[in-house]
Amino acid sequence: MPKNYLLIYSEQLATDIDLLCQNIKAPSNTLFKIRKSSSSVYANIREASYGQSKADMLSKFEIALKECSETEGWLQLLYNTKAIDEITYKNHRNLCGRIRRLLIASCKTLKESAK
Repeated sequence: MPKNYLLIYSEQLATDIDLLCQNIKAPSNTLFKIRKSSSSVYANIREASYGQSKADMLSKFEIALKECSETEGWLQLLYNTKAIDEITYKNHRNLCGRIRRLLIASCKTLKESAK
């Protein structure tokens, strides 16, 4: 069975962000929101695996894509406020980018197959 990189990367992102939030000083509402958005990426990708239809799967992927973008925004804010350093920011942003590219490709494939 081929590896599901979307699931692997999204689980890594949610885990890494949770661990990051345990070790940095930032406003609690910011930490809550980045945890929520990163875990939503993982949850929606996981849910898409059992979608009721291609349309349902596409919907979950599109939500995950939005949440991934939101996670990148919170990472940018944490970096801008010096809550995280540049290396930490870039490592997490790059993982978001990998997930985003896979989600975009998956959404495109699902849309084309629906035609």
